[in-house]
Amino acid sequence: MKKQILLGALLTGICISVQAQNSDISKDVETDEVVVTGTRNKSDIRHLPMTITTVNHLKLTESHRPSVLPTLTEQVPNLFVTSRGVMGYGVSGGAAGGISLRGISGSSGQLMVLIDGHPQYMGIFGHPIADVYQSLMSEKVEVLRGPASVLYGTNAMGGVINIVTRKMLEDGVKTDLSVGYGSYNTLQTEATNRVKAGKFNSVLSLSYNRTDGHRKNMEFEQYGGYAKVGYDISNNWKAYADLNLTHFNATNPGTIQAPILEGDQWITRGAASAAIENDYGKTSGSLSLFINWGHHKINDGYTPGTESGPQKAFYLSNDAMMGFSWYQSVQLFEGNRLTGGIDFQHIKGHAWNESRATREVTNIYADKSLNEIAGYVDFRQDITSWLTIDAGLRVDHHSQAGTELIPQGGFSFRLPKDAQIKAMVSKGFRNPSIREMYMFPPQNADLKPERLMNYELSFTQRQLDGALTYGLNLFYIKGDNMIQTQRVDGKPRNLNTGEIENWGVEGNIAYRINESWNVNGNYSYLHMKNPVLAAPENKFFAGVSYSHNRWSFNTGLQYINNLYTTIGDNPQKENFVLWNADVNYKLADFATLYVKGENLLAQKYEINAGFPMPKATFMGGVHLTF
Repeated sequence: MKKQILLGALLTGICISVQAQNSDISKDVETDEVVVTGTRNKSDIRHLPMTITTVNHLKLTESHRPSVLPTLTEQVPNLFVTSRGVMGYGVSGGAAGGISLRGISGSSGQLMVLIDGHPQYMGIFGHPIADVYQSLMSEKVEVLRGPASVLYGTNAMGGVINIVTRKMLEDGVKTDLSVGYGSYNTLQTEATNRVKAGKFNSVLSLSYNRTDGHRKNMEFEQYGGYAKVGYDISNNWKAYADLNLTHFNATNPGTIQAPILEGDQWITRGAASAAIENDYGKTSGSLSLFINWGHHKINDGYTPGTESGPQKAFYLSNDAMMGFSWYQSVQLFEGNRLTGGIDFQHIKGHAWNESRATREVTNIYADKSLNEIAGYVDFRQDITSWLTIDAGLRVDHHSQAGTELIPQGGFSFRLPKDAQIKAMVSKGFRNPSIREMYMFPPQNADLKPERLMNYELSFTQRQLDGALTYGLNLFYIKGDNMIQTQRVDGKPRNLNTGEIENWGVEGNIAYRINESWNVNGNYSYLHMKNPVLAAPENKFFAGVSYSHNRWSFNTGLQYINNLYTTIGDNPQKENFVLWNADVNYKLADFATLYVKGENLLAQKYEINAGFPMPKATFMGGVHLTF
């Protein structure tokens, strides 16, 4: 029935568009919505059938948050990120930072995070680590809602978050420094230096963040650095290399019901890449080499008063993912764009126990490596000034899970008065991780990829010379082969037995009232046949920004309804309202003071079961630019 409804809506949209073909439609409407995530090369979002939300640098930094994820939770419909405290997501037991999009979970490796198009997931567990994604390095973030497996392969079955790093556009040197201090002895600092001198450009960012946390034994400390250097070889060729390093020390206090001691984590993550790009107008492309690596040392802690006492061994793991990505896009004739590419990834992981007393290796859980190679093609054609079609196909081969075919197709109809209707059908998939195939009692080396199909219809419009934008999306997701743990012959075993069926509605609006006032809001409804953690049924956000002379003010109200914190025989849900606000005063051309508050209504709520969130928190600081 839901498929019939969506099909009827799609046909209605096609009929409306066909009737509009003789209307006065401007072919060259001004737009700042140029994205790279939906097609690898820079494209006008109006010509793409998929739904992409762009969050720019101003929006990412105006609330002075070290991580991009809280801002994305507010700005992107149906996207939600779990939290457990003032700062820091952590890993392993008690960790937060799980990202869900339309009920598809990034903590299960079903959602891809990219930095400048390069995948960031772990080799062993196959999911992103939330504490790596810092606002200081981000020029903008593009979120593609729905499968992006044709272009990005495994782990992009639910969508893609692509962090586009900062760069200097004009010759000169610019440095930004920011220091903030607030509740629970929380300190956040960051410095960014950008240089452009002729054909050379560079970005260097450093950060240090720490907090005592709002509960005992919940300390968090993080050191971060990002460096990127680029050189314009000619008008048509550019090269760059970058390095991103993050180290954090986190403590897991356990749940309120079962607190633990010595739940310590020492995590180091790094990513490096080098690329050469070409752009001749009618053809453009890139060849990049990349490597992601990590070292994880974890003490699972112990419950005080129990006979077991402190852990006798640390859990350690090293993982890495390295490979290359090549694509070339060409315009064969008027209104056409053909993009083809090849991706290769070598994924490896090593996990073991190490005695705290002697440093002797006591167990080896995994020491595996896997390869994945894929080729893809994406074809986009303007049929008329008002209609663009898009079709793509990926052939993906995994050394253990086998070969998978991934198709997608869609339409974009540009209507009068800068409106458009888009329709999209796409397949998503995820190969099983090293952990699921080879580690711990549920492991199963014969696992096959998870699969889903996504059907989507959207309407967007820009009015008042772009001052007012709004949109509405409908989607339906049906998936099978989901990996679940079940008992076989009395023992737990990972099997491809799970199903997923989600559908929902998403809406967004933004209005630039005048030079001083801006308002924006979004709402999403999600129905899940099989509920998952941290995917709210209803999510609403409304925000207001004001600036005049030396003053600026931002505030936002977010409502979360029917958020599952536990599932199973005794599911638990949370409902809460969060009010955040910040005030900025420009003390001089180079200095701005700020004060911000979060959860100003002092709501009592949990996102991770057993981990109550802090009530109202405050921070003040200064931002310097020179």
